[in-house]
Amino acid sequence: MKTSNFILALFPLFIAAASAANIHHARHIHRDLTPNLNTLSRRCARRPTVPNVATGSGAASTPSSSAAASTTTAPAPPANAPPPGGAGAYGLTGNCGNSGATGQITATSGPNGAIGWLNCGIDGAGWNPPYLSVANLHAVELGWAVTQPGSPFGNCAPFIWLFQTYGNQFGIPPILLASFAMQESSCRQDAVGGGGEQGLMQLTVEKCGGAPNGYCRDPDFNIRTGARYFRQTLDECGGNVVLAIGRYNGWHPGLTYGEATAARWSGCCRCQNNLDYLHQFLNGWCQNVDASGLGIYFNLAVCG
Repeated sequence: MKTSNFILALFPLFIAAASAANIHHARHIHRDLTPNLNTLSRRCARRPTVPNVATGSGAASTPSSSAAASTTTAPAPPANAPPPGGAGAYGLTGNCGNSGATGQITATSGPNGAIGWLNCGIDGAGWNPPYLSVANLHAVELGWAVTQPGSPFGNCAPFIWLFQTYGNQFGIPPILLASFAMQESSCRQDAVGGGGEQGLMQLTVEKCGGAPNGYCRDPDFNIRTGARYFRQTLDECGGNVVLAIGRYNGWHPGLTYGEATAARWSGCCRCQNNLDYLHQFLNGWCQNVDASGLGIYFNLAVCG
C-alpha cells in the first residue's frame, strides 16, 4: 500500500497468519517501495535500543523547526465509553530519546509520541523507528468512535462491520484498519489512486487477483486484503506497530528526507512518502480526531 483527547479502549492483540499483499496509495500514500519478503523480514526485525535525542522538523521541500501550536482535546467520555486501552508511548524511549508523548493532541505530538520520535532519523542519517506494540497503543474503539458527533469516520460508517470482522479475524484493532482507509482514501469505496490503486485500502492493481468479478474495489475483498497485508507486515516487524504502519506508506529503516520527497520532481509528485503519516495516523485517526491538519512537513501539499 501506499502506497496522505482522549477516549481510550482496550485492544487485545491476537495472532493470525496470512499471506502478504502489496498495497499502494491515494490521498496521503505513495508508490510502494516494499522490497522482497526476506529483506522485509530482516529490516523489520530491528528494534532501536540506543538513545539519541532528536526532534522532527521540516515543511514542504525544506525542513523547518516551526510548527503550529494548535491543540485538540477530545470530549469527555460518557459513562458508557469503552474502557481504557494501552497507555501509549508515555515513558518509552528509543533511538531519539524520550517519546515526548502528550495528553493533548497538537500539530507535533500526542499520546503515541511526538512526531520527532516517530520519525526518528528522517531528517538525518535515516529513519530509525522506535518500538511501540499494539498492546501499548493508545487508541479508541471504532464502534464507539463512529457514533460520536463530529467523528472523522463518518465516511466509514457503512463499512464498520467489515473493519471489525477482519480486524477480529487477523488480530488487528479495527480502528487501525479504518485509520488506514481514512489515510489512504478518506474511506471512499470508489477511490482510485494516481497509479491505479483501488478502493478503501488502495490496493495496487497487481494485487487485485481474486477480486469478485475482477472488481478490486469491492469493500469486503478490499478490506480483507488490506488487513491480511498489515497482519503479515506487523508479524514481520516483530509487533512494532510504528514500523509496520510506516511500511504501509512505503517507509523503510534508513529512509531519508531526500529519498522520501524525491518524487516531487518526477512525473508522480504524489508518489512521495507522506512524512506526517505516522503522526497523523497514530495521534489523529486513532484518537477519533481529523488528522488532515496534523504535522509539520506537509510535503504532498506541493502536488496540488
